[in-house]
Amino acid sequence: MNLLVRVRRPARPGETHGGLAARLREPTQVVFLALLGLVAVGWALVALDGDQFLTMESVVGIQQRSAALGIVAIGQTLAILAGSLDLSVAYLISLTSLVAAEIMAGRDGNIPTAVAAVLAISALVGLLNGLIITRLQVHAFIATLGVALIIRGVVDHLYDGPAGKVPESFQILGYSRIGPIPVSAMLWAGVAIVAWFLLSRTRLGYRIYAVGGNEEVARLSGIRTGQVIVLTHVLCSLCAGIAGLLLAGRLGAGAPTVGTDGGYDLESIAAVVLGGTALAGGKGGVAGTVGGVLLLAVLDTIFNQLEVNSFAKDVVRGVVIVIAVAVYARRGTRRSA
Repeated sequence: MNLLVRVRRPARPGETHGGLAARLREPTQVVFLALLGLVAVGWALVALDGDQFLTMESVVGIQQRSAALGIVAIGQTLAILAGSLDLSVAYLISLTSLVAAEIMAGRDGNIPTAVAAVLAISALVGLLNGLIITRLQVHAFIATLGVALIIRGVVDHLYDGPAGKVPESFQILGYSRIGPIPVSAMLWAGVAIVAWFLLSRTRLGYRIYAVGGNEEVARLSGIRTGQVIVLTHVLCSLCAGIAGLLLAGRLGAGAPTVGTDGGYDLESIAAVVLGGTALAGGKGGVAGTVGGVLLLAVLDTIFNQLEVNSFAKDVVRGVVIVIAVAVYARRGTRRSA
């Protein structure tokens, strides 16, 4: 008697088997459903206040405001998936905006040099973070916090305020748009697509998930875990450098507090967590992070239109993040039980 055995292939990272109900319980679907619900609630609240929600102006504003955070959060996703994180991104953004603006100094011909310098500095900072974590065995939280303080000291010593001048041709990056889509949003989309391709279609992507899932098992499987962690930190810092270039183009100059004032270190981690990526690593992806960033951006837009004070904004955002993490944690516990 012939027996037909059907073998199910292993799921790719972020892929699940099952019906529609099972798929809708995945973090990526959850965050986008929450985003749709937030849009509906915001529409009703703003309408009760006698205003219109999600006009063309507000949609463009959401895209522009979320672009820099989105780019940083994409890089943070790569680091967190590998079981690490980066607290130096905010100060690196400030440093790269200053470096870019000073090199450009209002001259179009200096733009390629400024971009190359920013990417080189960013890669060097990421390499330093990765080596401290892997070679000196310092926890990522402490290692990147220490590097952040070093960058802060350099910035505070060299700069008292805004410096440099970005030429108008480069400011297109910050404010111009093609139809209803800002150029900055296209840049964010490009970075997200590259990161998604890296995670889902390359060997490095699978290794990132493996290292984040269980570093010791990955090492015993022949993966050079140290190299993977270093590479994710280099990529994370490069994303921060790109965000620094974007903000320099938006401001027209470099600013020593543009990264810290925007809270890009903790905000980027919050967006990653809202998107369903596990802080322990190994689970999550770029799509969820995009949803998390948009969720925070829409929430800010609702607050601004309702003229909610900053204290209430922080409270509500904190509550949303805590609830999201609690929901994901409970779902993870039920699945493992």
